[in-house]
Amino acid sequence: MGYEYKESEQAGKQMAKEVKTNAMRILEQNKISYHVMTYICDEFIEGTKVADLVGMPYAEVFKTLVAVGKSGQFYVFVLPVDQELDLKKAAKAVEEKSVAMLPLKDLTKVTGYIRGGCTAIGMKKQYITVVDKSCEGLNLITVSGGRPGCQVRMLVVDYIKVSKAKIDDIIASD
Repeated sequence: MGYEYKESEQAGKQMAKEVKTNAMRILEQNKISYHVMTYICDEFIEGTKVADLVGMPYAEVFKTLVAVGKSGQFYVFVLPVDQELDLKKAAKAVEEKSVAMLPLKDLTKVTGYIRGGCTAIGMKKQYITVVDKSCEGLNLITVSGGRPGCQVRMLVVDYIKVSKAKIDDIIASD
């Protein structure tokens, strides 16, 4: 299958101690409390499967997508794992004529992260970041911890602060 969820909190803490990510170091530097959830992952896993593995509702687990605007600027969009990014809404949120998804081959070069481990916390540069407005009804949010197999859960307000994000409607309507 390619993955296995480590249910024990102790196992998660041990794994987190072994491989502390840049995102975790930034959270600690900013004195932000977070909980690490890990699972063994040797291939890319869709966000909904990750949410299932860590036992969290889809509405509380957010994926991080990177796009490039018509201007050439890079943008980060964060939305629930079971939703799709609306490129027109995303462009409007960052005041661009249009945005397109960043080609996967460019992800590491632009962000410093690989697919399945991309997070708005601690990218190579601070890009304009937009979190979908559905986060406003939540207390806690779960996002990638900076590598595949690692999720971090924290207060939404802390995530917004540390990622320097703005909130807007960016998901596609049904």
